[in-house]
Amino acid sequence: MQKGWRVVAELGLGILRARGTDAISFLQGQLSNDATRLETGRLQLSGYHTPQGRAIALLRLTPLAPDDVLAILPRELVPLVITRLKRYVLRAKVQITDESLQWQIRGYQGPAPAVPAGALCLPYGSSRQLVLIPVSPGPPQAGPPSLPEADAVAGTPGDWAASDIAEGLPQVYPPTSEAFVAQMLNLDFTGGIALDKGCYTGQEIIARAHYRGQVKRRMQRFISEMPCDLKPGQTGVLSDGRGFKVVEAAVHADGHCEFLAVTNLEPEVAASAQTHNLITARQLELPYELPAPRA
Repeated sequence: MQKGWRVVAELGLGILRARGTDAISFLQGQLSNDATRLETGRLQLSGYHTPQGRAIALLRLTPLAPDDVLAILPRELVPLVITRLKRYVLRAKVQITDESLQWQIRGYQGPAPAVPAGALCLPYGSSRQLVLIPVSPGPPQAGPPSLPEADAVAGTPGDWAASDIAEGLPQVYPPTSEAFVAQMLNLDFTGGIALDKGCYTGQEIIARAHYRGQVKRRMQRFISEMPCDLKPGQTGVLSDGRGFKVVEAAVHADGHCEFLAVTNLEPEVAASAQTHNLITARQLELPYELPAPRA
């Protein structure tokens, strides 16, 4: 993880495309946010859940046209999400395709860069941009495509992940797909849930968790007290006895690992005697305040 980076050229993201006269209504019935409120030039965070409310993937959506939507998510999850969504198309007039090869995706820190014609520059988080550049048809080019800014300081996927961690922004990867209920990922604090919309897959469980306030495990931010290299999906035990599962992690230059993990909001009554996978870590603040669990 480095300071002063400007652009990450490979984020490991892919693109799902939904288009057709029923594209918006179809997404409205599948995702946790309100697809009718999509705005051109903006990203909308939304969760795709199982009927039990567990997040299969997190999508960041933006409209290309009124009936044409791009959804950005980890590339490895695109085929899975497409397969599951297609089960529910039935007679809806919507096509769902993998457009990952039709776009280059880059992440920028700071002001929006100058981008080629036809590219999309979409605000992400508090100070970043996702840039989507359409790939020209024809034979593949030799070598990587040129950057919109030739003198941009290159960063790494770890730098991007570190910014997500600092901002408390969740992500779901194959090892964590279906591992967490929506509120465990703080989707209700990061704009990923619309409680005033109609039914969607998993809505009953998600709404019940909200109105009854029964979420005792949430995503929180930590930094290890010793060098380690945690990965999404990895489990462990904090020194106060709380078991955790990693959502996102990034290693600092000194080897210490900063990470988001889902764990109890309150320490265990008695610290666990278990030493296997014990992680000594200091809790860090999130940019939003989590609620105390109700008794």
